[in-house]
Amino acid sequence: MSQPSFWWQKYGTLAQMAQATVALLGFVAILIQINEIRTNNRAASARAAFLGYTDLAFKNPKFSYPDYDRIRAAGRDEQVQYESFVTYFLYACEETIAAFADKREWQASCDYDLKPHLPFLCEKNAAQPAYLATYGTETQQWVKTSMKTASVTPPDCKLGKT
Repeated sequence: MSQPSFWWQKYGTLAQMAQATVALLGFVAILIQINEIRTNNRAASARAAFLGYTDLAFKNPKFSYPDYDRIRAAGRDEQVQYESFVTYFLYACEETIAAFADKREWQASCDYDLKPHLPFLCEKNAAQPAYLATYGTETQQWVKTSMKTASVTPPDCKLGKT
């Protein structure tokens, strides 16, 4: 004849259930901590990228607010330097906007700094569409929307009145 079993005998003692609960909570805490570390690392990396861009802009004011016609006329070396500057700028903005999606001031800062580069990006996109394809879809859309808003269209790619 078997004895009736209580629920804790069937599933384990109270101490075993408490130990399993604590282990589960510990595992969840570790997952949360890993996610927080990942978020903090991404934010630190984005800040460093944007700080690098800001330093580059400070050292190269001719590229920060460019006279694109003069850069084009200056020759290949200066054009390559300017393209690298814009590439770094787009990378820094892509990183900061992704890392700080909930903070509009980063987007506003990038929007402000993007406008003088729109003629270059318009010409570059018309001549080599693969250039913008090296960025994420959000960045591509951001640049294309900014060009449309500023009335920068091929073939002349000049800033319009906004």
